[in-house]
Amino acid sequence: MRILALAGRRLAASIPTLFLILVGIFLLLQFAPGDTVDAMLAQMGGGDAVTAQQLRQFYGLDLSVPARLGQYLLRLVQLDLGFSAIYGKPVAIVIAERLPPTLLLMTAALSFAFFAGLVLGVLAARRVNRWPDTLISTLGLVFYATPSFWFGLMAIVVFSIYLQWLPAGGFEDITSLQTGIWRTLDIARHLVLPTLTLGLIFLAIYLRIMRASMLEVLNLDFVRTARAKGLDETRVVVRHVLRNALLPMVTLIGLQAGTMLGGSVVVESVFSLPGLGRLAYESVVQRDLNTLLGIVFVSAILVIVVNFVVDLLYARLDPRISAGG
Repeated sequence: MRILALAGRRLAASIPTLFLILVGIFLLLQFAPGDTVDAMLAQMGGGDAVTAQQLRQFYGLDLSVPARLGQYLLRLVQLDLGFSAIYGKPVAIVIAERLPPTLLLMTAALSFAFFAGLVLGVLAARRVNRWPDTLISTLGLVFYATPSFWFGLMAIVVFSIYLQWLPAGGFEDITSLQTGIWRTLDIARHLVLPTLTLGLIFLAIYLRIMRASMLEVLNLDFVRTARAKGLDETRVVVRHVLRNALLPMVTLIGLQAGTMLGGSVVVESVFSLPGLGRLAYESVVQRDLNTLLGIVFVSAILVIVVNFVVDLLYARLDPRISAGG
């Protein structure tokens, strides 16, 4: 029950944060040059001032900023994200079509980075100041310092063009009508390179955090007590050290969720994935403010949900959190 109460407080605290994010982004977008009508007229090859004025009245762009903000918040309370003039359909449908690739990419990249960073961090801590520790730390530094778009381009050159093992981009093979397990395998094959590209930077962060956390926990009194009782080293590490060393890693998952969403913009553009990141880029270029605001809203909800799950998991790993109330 204490964990549920903690979860309820965290959810209640996230509502003002979501409101401030949406209002702040809405106001910042008003200072951007151009609007949706300008992008539409550019696509149509131009138009006169009367047509532009009529379009602005139709889409409500002739109203003042406070009036537009009030209308947007009122629609948002009704779970209406508005209409995309560029795509010609409701924003909710546009985002729903692009959300699955981004969720799959984030889940795959986060899982890869977390578990690989966990294993490498433990291995480096167990072989501290030896060649495995030096090699792993050096690789982590290289992964962290290299831009993700360069990783993606080099992965395409090596694995797609030179070796021809993996596809260079896309979410699935649109030329073949595959279903069931074969379609799943095809999508997984297309996501290998984007997952590695997005996950390598976060892997470097996780392995450094895990290594430092392991070294800290290994020197605590309860670990020395467990060893003094005659427990073998593997059992000491798995049952006593690992659970406590995981706490910073779990915290980092919540903190990195928003960063990973931002990184997906670059990765999805490099690999031509039809996800939220690429949609956000297209919405900025085409001045589709309704779609861009909808993406911000959905992204903020995703980050809040991830942090909510992390809070519950953290309270489960460390009973002092729920006991402290």
